[in-house]
Amino acid sequence: MKILITGGAGFIASHIADAFIENGHAVFVLDNLSSGFEKNINSKATFVKADIRDKSLSELFEMEKFDVVNHHAAQMDVRRSVADPEFDANTNIIGTINLLQNAVKYNVKKFMFASTGGAVYGEQEYFPADENHPTSPLSPYGISKLSVEKYLFFYRAQYNLNYTILRYANIYGPRQNPHGEAGVVAIFSKKLFNGEQPVINGDGKQTRDYTFVKDVVKANLLTLTDEKSDIYNVGTGIETDVNVLFNKMNDIIGKGQVEKHGPSMPGEQLRSVITSGKLNQKFGWSPSTLLDEGLKTTVEYFKEKLN
Repeated sequence: MKILITGGAGFIASHIADAFIENGHAVFVLDNLSSGFEKNINSKATFVKADIRDKSLSELFEMEKFDVVNHHAAQMDVRRSVADPEFDANTNIIGTINLLQNAVKYNVKKFMFASTGGAVYGEQEYFPADENHPTSPLSPYGISKLSVEKYLFFYRAQYNLNYTILRYANIYGPRQNPHGEAGVVAIFSKKLFNGEQPVINGDGKQTRDYTFVKDVVKANLLTLTDEKSDIYNVGTGIETDVNVLFNKMNDIIGKGQVEKHGPSMPGEQLRSVITSGKLNQKFGWSPSTLLDEGLKTTVEYFKEKLN
């Protein structure tokens, strides 16, 4: 198949691009390099430097006749979305509509969308959350992701565009960007290796479902040929608070830092954990990388990179 991966120079999507190529697909990577890195792009992929909001993308769609769009390009920082909701909506909603319009115009068969299994649910009513959990996002980022999900439902009903929505937990692993505000594992890794003091937001008891990137890749591979338009959570079902995460990483890296806490951040959820029973039941997917193992692999990556 010919697959367009948006955000393919970024952390998660670059791993997915590698896997699609290994499985014999022709991959085009679309990225504006605002947060991704060209060095992450597989040499066998065709790179297109562009923004998902560019109207000129119609020429690319018309020329290449993609079978699948795998959409990962996004404004992904919850805190930035709170500070600048207009930018968040312009990128995540308007940009996606531009892709969808081109998808239906040029007969794309399937649209895969990287949503969020934390932010769309908001403060959870039960734990872990399944796909039927009420969606009450507390940030513009979560609202924009949920909005795109609703647009996909519309494009399916109106134009018969097949879709797969993957609601990710908190994904970590090699290639994660340690320079932004998102991605606590990468941020802690960089600071600990550089002898800097990481600062934990609030009391550090906020929990997340930390899921290793290779397990996310597997979910994308399994759902690539799914003919039913549907939504699937992708997570471990295990809660870990930030204090525990910090201490695990501190022990692995061995710098002997102590916990230091700062103020809480606006728009940050207290608890987030999702169940992937639906994905498991239909495709046999389950997370294969435990947190301790995944953290060691990630830390080794940053150790080599920073050296």
